[in-house]
Order: sequence, then structure tokens, then C-alpha cells
Amino acid sequence: MDEIAALVDRAEIEDVVTAVFDTTDAKNWPVCQELFDDEVAVDFTALNGGKPSTVTSAQLVDGWNTGLHAKKQSFHTVSNYAINVDGAEAGVTAKGYAYNVLDAELGGGIWEVWGVYRLRLVRQAEGWKVTALAFEVRRTHGDDAVRTHTL
Repeated sequence: MDEIAALVDRAEIEDVVTAVFDTTDAKNWPVCQELFDDEVAVDFTALNGGKPSTVTSAQLVDGWNTGLHAKKQSFHTVSNYAINVDGAEAGVTAKGYAYNVLDAELGGGIWEVWGVYRLRLVRQAEGWKVTALAFEVRRTHGDDAVRTHTL
């Protein structure tokens, strides 16, 4: 692969990963779902316990829609991207920070988390798609009831 093609791949991959978090915060669930492959290996056990699993992209995004409902604000930021491209597959590690804030009418409150995201992507005809997403918690702060609140 030539150097320019490698740079283009890295830029496209970073754009997809950034878009996952931006569309989540914007609650733009249809566009968010398009960023994922049909099935996604997920591991949020550091937050929720349980075991890693494979879910459909619709199940993943529906879960986020429920947990990050209209009366809960979220803000995600990712940085320090380490991107490894191997042909039509890529791995990404990025540092992340997020908060959730409940509307005042629900009691307000804030919950924050710092950690490391690990993603796998595959190149498809329509572009790079996320096939795996894991989060490793480094620190949390605030009211965990805000994080788990649903309507």
C-alpha cells in the first residue's frame, strides 16, 4: 500500500470512530447505526459486569437510545488515537472521557468516566465499519444512578 493510501485509510478510520461518539451525543441513532457492521462484538463488562457478547448493530444502538434518552445529556471525547491497519481490517485504541447529566426535572446529577476504547473495523464497499467495541474503565466519578437511569 502506498503512503498516501495508508494516510487516507487512517483519516477515514479516525473519522468513523469520532463519528460514533458524535452521533451518540447528538442522539442521531440512524446515522450512528450505519457506522457499525451488522453484528458487533461488544465488551462493556468494566462498566456493567457480565460477559462480552455479540449483538446486532440495531440492538447496540437501541440500547444506547434507551440509556442515553432525551432527558439525559451525554458528552464523549476521544483522543490519542493509535490506529493499526492491516489490509481491509484495522484496530484502534483511543483514550476516552464521557459524562452523563440528567435533566433537572429528573433530579439532575452527573456521572463521569475516563478510560480506553478499543475498536476493530473492517473496510466494506461503503467504507469502514466498526465490528468490535470495548471500553476499559480507568476511573469513574459521580452518581452511578445517572449512568443507569432510563425513562
